[in-house]
Amino acid sequence: MKRNRVSLTLVLLALLAVLVAAYFAAQHRTRSTGSALIGGPFHLIDATGSPADDSLLKGHWSAVFFGFTHCPDICPGTLQALGAAAGQLPPGKAKTLQVVFVSIDPERDTPAVLKAYLDSQNLPVKVVGLTGAPDPVKSAASAYRVFYAKAPVASGDYTMSHSTAVYLMDRRGKFSRVLAYGMTPSEMAAQISDAIDGL
Repeated sequence: MKRNRVSLTLVLLALLAVLVAAYFAAQHRTRSTGSALIGGPFHLIDATGSPADDSLLKGHWSAVFFGFTHCPDICPGTLQALGAAAGQLPPGKAKTLQVVFVSIDPERDTPAVLKAYLDSQNLPVKVVGLTGAPDPVKSAASAYRVFYAKAPVASGDYTMSHSTAVYLMDRRGKFSRVLAYGMTPSEMAAQISDAIDGL
């Protein structure tokens, strides 16, 4: 009974995350120029422990995703889908793409933990892992309209509820489009290819 209550709580928190993300998307959809209000400056730490900021987006197409290393399915599934999508791109386009994984669990996701996790994914695409102190992580998530919250579990530990969208950023570090959760690798590859082609 207690386990069912915890499972229901996690489902409700996940639904809340989706609703909050949809709310932010509706409230902050466009500037007067028509460009989406997603993205902005951040100051974090990469998986080697070195300072990293939004300049790492420049010169690449970047699939930016917020998650955490203890995530049981959504995060590894999304990372694997992005890796498979990159494998379906023509070599010239694949070379311009990087995946940027930002942890929303800085309490557990130290640079060393993040590096080990991303290395274990064995993705055929450049992957940049980012973490940091709670306030800079919160600031980065806010810039990308990402919802996240700590959710206690029965064991006394916790998990994280969070938004699931991937944000495709162009070579200037500007928002291009959303790669929605649940897209197949083929659908992701088509969206990335179209964006690079300027469609």
